[in-house]
Amino acid sequence: MGKLPVLVLNSGSSSIKFSIYEAGAGEPEKLLEGAVDGIGAAGLGSFWVKDASGEKIVNEAPELPNAATAFALVAEALNRDGFPHPAAIGHRMVCGGPTVTENQFLTPELIDEMERYTAFAPLHTPIAVFIMRQALKLFPGVPNFVCLDSYFHRNLPEVTRHLPIPPKYAGMGVRRFGAHGISYESIVHALEPNVPKRLIVAHLGNGASISAVKDGSGVETSMGLTPTGGIISGTRTGDIDPGVLIFILRDLLASGRSGDEAADLLEKAASKQSGLLGVSELTNDMRGLREAIGSGNAKARLAVDEFVYAIRKFIGAYIAVLGGLDMLVFTGGIGENDSASRAEICAGLECFGIQVDAERNNCLGEAVISAEGSPVTVRVIPPAEDLIIVNHVRRLLDGSGK
Repeated sequence: MGKLPVLVLNSGSSSIKFSIYEAGAGEPEKLLEGAVDGIGAAGLGSFWVKDASGEKIVNEAPELPNAATAFALVAEALNRDGFPHPAAIGHRMVCGGPTVTENQFLTPELIDEMERYTAFAPLHTPIAVFIMRQALKLFPGVPNFVCLDSYFHRNLPEVTRHLPIPPKYAGMGVRRFGAHGISYESIVHALEPNVPKRLIVAHLGNGASISAVKDGSGVETSMGLTPTGGIISGTRTGDIDPGVLIFILRDLLASGRSGDEAADLLEKAASKQSGLLGVSELTNDMRGLREAIGSGNAKARLAVDEFVYAIRKFIGAYIAVLGGLDMLVFTGGIGENDSASRAEICAGLECFGIQVDAERNNCLGEAVISAEGSPVTVRVIPPAEDLIIVNHVRRLLDGSGK
């Protein structure tokens, strides 16, 4: 295989992250990475690109009124002389819905089909499908592929996948899809060929989830139909009594709002105003919460305690699912960088063989943090989601391609 520059696109509600890898022969090599941030925020736009050495070769502060303006900057930069022009493009997508469960070649018809299920990932799907359409338009002739977070979870056991709801809604495709699957896949890839038989991975960031992995395959995961379920995270409730949502919905309807308005406000409350932000009434950023705790802020302490407690409960439950545990891996922004959260989560789990060494845990980035002789190995491994997407694109080009 000759040169094969692969562009990876990861879009969010206010940002577009991207990277280009040379994926011709051997292990893919990163050529550049960049991001457009502050979409829709007047005066807060930024656009930067770093080369393989980490040096910024583009550093601008443009006005970014919308995603179209933002992505046009990316396309324009990558079409300049001296920049690697992509030979293929891989798009991260949280969930393609019940009819799109495999990573595959992207067509306008496939985008339309995934858009039908926007409600399954309402914060992520609209911008993702928009960027897909823009990529087909601005990079004509370049094959595009969709890579799903839900792909890793596609073979969950039925007892895990099926939700206890009326058959009508199950028939509409409502089930557990999971999220952060590309991150989990990257952890399994990093552990190969010695993937432990019983593995728990905690992806902890502004969005947080946890998965149980048996023999390299996911068997349980905390997020459900949407990324709002599971663990309390930056601005999301995590698992919550459905009666709480019904109570909030009735309160909104009682104030004279229409059904659609009330549903939109409920979604905003559950996904953007809750979690660490809602409990602390301060911030969804763990660093800010840790600083506030140091100053004696009780609400910040409660927010972090709820976060830690939820994760510890899930770990215990997933040990039961797996019938024991060989390795626990922390990943994601908090998982990699917040030693205090790791220590607090593992405290009290010694009965399961989880023993953390305080000195080893005082680290940033990849490390083994379990104590010498600990029955369970505890590791910190940064996710490599872009690399996994590149590998999927290469596989699809080599195999079915178009």
